[in-house]
Amino acid sequence: MARFLKKRSESRGQSPGALIFIGKQKMESVQARVIDYDSVNLTEQELLDIKDGSHFKKTETVTWLNINGLHDIELIREVGQIFELHPLVMEDILNTGQRPKIEEFDTYIFIVLKMIRFDTKTQMIVNEQLSIILGDKFLLTFQEQPGDVFDPVRERIRKQKSRIRGSGTDYLAYALIDTVVDNYIYVIELIGEKIEDLEEVILAGNDASVMEKINSFKREINYLRKSIRPAREAVLQMSRIDSDLFHENTIPFLKDLQDLISQATEAIDTYRDLLTDQLNIFNSVTANKMNDIMKVLTIFAAIFIPLTFIAGIYGTNFEYLPELHYKYSYFIFWAILIILAGSLLIYFKRKRWF
Repeated sequence: MARFLKKRSESRGQSPGALIFIGKQKMESVQARVIDYDSVNLTEQELLDIKDGSHFKKTETVTWLNINGLHDIELIREVGQIFELHPLVMEDILNTGQRPKIEEFDTYIFIVLKMIRFDTKTQMIVNEQLSIILGDKFLLTFQEQPGDVFDPVRERIRKQKSRIRGSGTDYLAYALIDTVVDNYIYVIELIGEKIEDLEEVILAGNDASVMEKINSFKREINYLRKSIRPAREAVLQMSRIDSDLFHENTIPFLKDLQDLISQATEAIDTYRDLLTDQLNIFNSVTANKMNDIMKVLTIFAAIFIPLTFIAGIYGTNFEYLPELHYKYSYFIFWAILIILAGSLLIYFKRKRWF
C-alpha cells in the first residue's frame, strides 16, 4: 500500500459522508476502553458493547473513550449516533490517509493527527492516524491499532492529585496532543542522529552504500514532513480558536504546544537541508576521488608515451639500424627508457602534480 497517499478506489463515486474504511486492517477485532474521572472518582473499563458507553455522555465527569481499530464500520456508525457526530466526521475517521486538521462544530471539535514511530528493523517511519473528538464532558479517540504513546497520560489520570484530574476534557485533549508532539521530537532525534553520523562516513569515502542511505533518509524526512507540517497548522489554529470548549486556563498550554511543534518542524527542515548538503559533499568527494584516479592514470600515460615512441622505432622491421649491431645496444636502450621515465617522474613531482 502506498505510504504517501492511500488508495481511494473504493470511495470513488460515493456520496459525501459514505462510511468506507480506507486503509489497512491492523487488528482482528475492535477494542473500546473508557476512562471516566473527576477530581475524586476514577473508573476504567473495557466496553464489550459500544452501546454501554452511551450513559457516560450524560455524566458530569470527564469521559475518555478510546477505540482501537477502524475497520468495523458499523461500530463507528454506532459511536457516531451515540455522540451525534456529523457523517463527514465519521467518513474522515475511517479514512486513514486523512490530512492532519482541526474542524469546529456546534457541540464538539474534531482533530486529526498522525502518531509516528521509527522502525529500527526497516529503518522506516511508520505512522498511525489519530482522530480526536473533543466535547464538553467527553473525549473520543480513534486509533488504527493498540499500542500508543498515551500510557504516561493514563498514569497521570490515575494519580488523584494531578492537574489533569482537576481539569476538563480540553486539558485532556491538550495532554494527548502534547504527548504526540513530544513523540515527534523523539523520533526526529532518532533519525537525526543517524543523519549526522553519515557525515563522517561520507568524508571517509569508503562506504559504497552512502548514496542509498542518503536517499533513504531523504525519503523518511519527507514522510515526516508530510505528517508534521499539517499538524503544526492544526495546532496553530487550535491555539487561536474561539470556542467555549477551551477554557482560559488551557490557552497558555496550547501556546506552549505551538512552540513545541514549531521546534519539530524546524528540526525537520534543518535535517532536510543537511541531507542536501551531505549529498553535495558526497558528490564532491566522489569527484575528487575520480580526479585523483585520472591524475595518476594521466601521469603514467605521459610517462609511457615517449617510452612507447622509442620502443616503436626499435620495433620496426628496418634492415639497417646501426645501433642494433652494437654489442651493448640492448642495455643502452633500457638505460635510456629508465632515465627518461625517472626524469619525467622527478619533473612531475617538482610541479606537484602528484
